[in-house]
Amino acid sequence: MLIVGWGVLVGALLCGSLLVVACLLGLRRMTRALARDAEARLPPRGAFIDTSRGRLHYVEAGSGPPLVLIHGLGGQLQHFTYALIEALRDDYRVIAFDRPGSGYSDATDNARARLPCQAHVLHEAWRALGVERPLVVGHSMGGAVALTLALDYPEEIAGLALLAPLVAPVSDVPPAMRLLAIRSPRWRRWMAETLAIPLTRMTSRQALAQVFAPEAVPSDYALRGGGILALRPQAFHAASTDLAMLEHELPRQVTRYATLGVPLGVMFGAHDRILEPALHIETLQRQRPDMLVHVEREAGHMLPITRPKETAAFIRRMAARAWPA
Repeated sequence: MLIVGWGVLVGALLCGSLLVVACLLGLRRMTRALARDAEARLPPRGAFIDTSRGRLHYVEAGSGPPLVLIHGLGGQLQHFTYALIEALRDDYRVIAFDRPGSGYSDATDNARARLPCQAHVLHEAWRALGVERPLVVGHSMGGAVALTLALDYPEEIAGLALLAPLVAPVSDVPPAMRLLAIRSPRWRRWMAETLAIPLTRMTSRQALAQVFAPEAVPSDYALRGGGILALRPQAFHAASTDLAMLEHELPRQVTRYATLGVPLGVMFGAHDRILEPALHIETLQRQRPDMLVHVEREAGHMLPITRPKETAAFIRRMAARAWPA
């Protein structure tokens, strides 16, 4: 009887293990299918440039004084091509990059996701494109990268126009981004290849509503705004890695803000539900009381998409400061 009991137990465990393996294989196949569909529906729309730390995808439009646009966590350059570039291209040479790991730029890892490494790669890329002393525009986490650029390359940047920027460490991850909060590189990779993308697909409506709140998510965001590209393992892995590295990088960066010497401006939506406007504005304002501050009434976090005209006007004001007549 004891032998029979052990046999039943081993059989049950074996069946359970096989079921788990089958589920994981099914999730992996689903993940790859969703990624293939996203890439087929929204292929790269720009050009590529090689750097010492991987290839970057970018779009370029217009001519005139140079603007370099850097997107935020979990985003890609279509946050700018949605409407903002069109509003600026008549008067400026506008270049928007997919940050390392994001969009169609090469995959990233812990080392390449560090703020100084991202800044180095972007600086290398725009220099290779013949850009000198651009006004750097950073949205959300792109604001943190833009600040790193100004700290590390102060003589090679004309100014900073920061849109709802991540400036200081935050006490908690916004609910819309908690799935990304994975410290272990191995667990992060495993999640990206199995559970994360099906979960992202299931929860995307609620997450996007939080990111855009109190404004509505545009009906064409999935394609025109590049939202569908989040349904790829590389996108999840890059965003999760960025988030993990920020925990270590931002506290060190804040101590350097007193050395910022370039023209500086910050624009926030008054009702931003991802980053608290007062915290991030005041962190910079204590060091730079002369900086330009614009708070857009009734607006939320996704200013380049929901408020392109107002955002373009703010960038133009900063351009006037960066390149005074």
